[in-house]
Amino acid sequence: MNREELKTRKVSAFNLGCDKNRVDLEHILYALKDYGFTITENIADAEIIFVNTCAFIAPARKEAIDAILTAIHEKKFGKAEKIIVGGCLPQRNLQELKHALPEVDYFLDFKNNDKIINVIEELYEIKPSKYNFQEYKRVLTNFPHYAYLKISEGCSNACAYCAIPRIRGRYRSTPIDTLVKEAKELALNGVKELIIVAQDVTRYGEDIGTNLITLLKELVKIKGIEWIRLHYLYPELVTDELLDFIKNQPKMCKYVDIPLQHIDDIVLKNMNRRTSENQIIELMDKLKTKYPEISIRSTFIVGFPGETRAQFKKLCKFLKTYKLENVGFFPYFREPNTKAFFYKKQISEFTKKRRLKKIQDLQGDIAIFNNLSRVGQVHKAIVDYYDEENKYFVARTEFCSPNVDFCVIIDSGVEVGKFYDVELTDLSEIGYRGEVK
Repeated sequence: MNREELKTRKVSAFNLGCDKNRVDLEHILYALKDYGFTITENIADAEIIFVNTCAFIAPARKEAIDAILTAIHEKKFGKAEKIIVGGCLPQRNLQELKHALPEVDYFLDFKNNDKIINVIEELYEIKPSKYNFQEYKRVLTNFPHYAYLKISEGCSNACAYCAIPRIRGRYRSTPIDTLVKEAKELALNGVKELIIVAQDVTRYGEDIGTNLITLLKELVKIKGIEWIRLHYLYPELVTDELLDFIKNQPKMCKYVDIPLQHIDDIVLKNMNRRTSENQIIELMDKLKTKYPEISIRSTFIVGFPGETRAQFKKLCKFLKTYKLENVGFFPYFREPNTKAFFYKKQISEFTKKRRLKKIQDLQGDIAIFNNLSRVGQVHKAIVDYYDEENKYFVARTEFCSPNVDFCVIIDSGVEVGKFYDVELTDLSEIGYRGEVK
C-alpha cells in the first residue's frame, strides 16, 4: 500500500471519559482529517478504529474494555483493519493489556498523540512522513457553539483516592499564547462559549510564571466568544480577585465548579485535601453573601474509608445549610495505586449505596427549591439542540453547564446555537419551561 491508498481509509473513534479527554481526541481527529482520512461516526464503515479511553475508576475501565472488544469484533468480522487504543488506559497495566488484547495494533501513550499519523503509517508499513501536528486545530465532537479549552495536563494535588497524577503526571500548564491561538481558532469556527477545563484550573500558570486571571483577561478579548465558564476550581485557591473578575467581567459566566469532596476535617485530611471545614465554610459564606449572583456547582464522595455515620450526617447538614445549586455525588471507588486503597475501615458497598441514595434524594429536594426561586426571572440562554423525539428545543442559562445541570425547554421560535432572553415560566422534572422575550 502507498500513502495515497492509505488516505482512502475511513477512521472512527470511541470517546470515553472526561471533557479533557474529549479535547485530546478532537486534536487527533483534526490531524487525521487534515492528513486525508475520512472521519465516520459509523464504526462499521471504518478501516481504522481509535479508542480514546478513560481509566479513572473501575467502571470507566470496564467501559473502555467493552469499547475495545467492540472494535475487536469489527476487526474480526467487519471492515476494520487496525485498532489503536489511546487515552488513560494504556498508562495503567500496559503489559497486561498487550497480553490480554493482542488484537490491538497499537497502544498510544497520550504524550505521543502528536505522532498519531506516523503511528498509522508504520502500522501500514509506509515510511513515516513529516506531518506537522497543529496543536491548536480541532474537530469538535459536541455541538459547534461551545467547546472545552484544556489549559493544563496532569495534577500535583495527590488526593488519596485519585490515580490521575500516576496516569497523567504532575501539573503542566499550557502557555497562554498557545491557548489564545486555539481559542481564536474555535471562535472563527463558530464557538460562542468556552468551558475552561483542567484537573485544577485555579493552579494554572504556577509552573510557568503566570496565573489564571492573566489567561482569562486574554480570552475575554476574543471576538465571537460570549461566555467563558470555569471547571474545576479547587477551594483553597479561589481568591477574591478571581471572584471579583467573574462577577464584574460580562463574558464570564456567573458560575463556579468547586469540587469540595467532603466537609468533615478528618475525612478531608484522610483524603489528602488541602482545605479544612472552616475554610470551606468561609468560602461558602463569602459566595452566598458577597457574590450571590454566582451559581455554585460541586461534587462530593460518600463512603470514603472511615467515614462515620456522624460525618455523613455533617455532610448532609452542610448541603441543607448552603443549598448549592448543582451537585454531583460519587461513591468511593477503591482504586489500586492510590493511598486510600490501603486504608483500613473500608465502607461496605451496601452502606455506600444507601448513603448515596439518601444524599441524592436530599439534594434533589434542594435543587427543586433553588430552581423554583428562578421561575419568573428572565435570563440569557443559549440553545443547544432540537429534540426530535419530543419536539422541543433544549437551552441553557449561564448558571448551567452542558450535560450535567438543569436545562431550559423552549417549544419554538429559536435557532440552535443562538442566544435569547428567556423567561423561566415553570419547572418540570426535565428542566425549566422557557418563553423567549
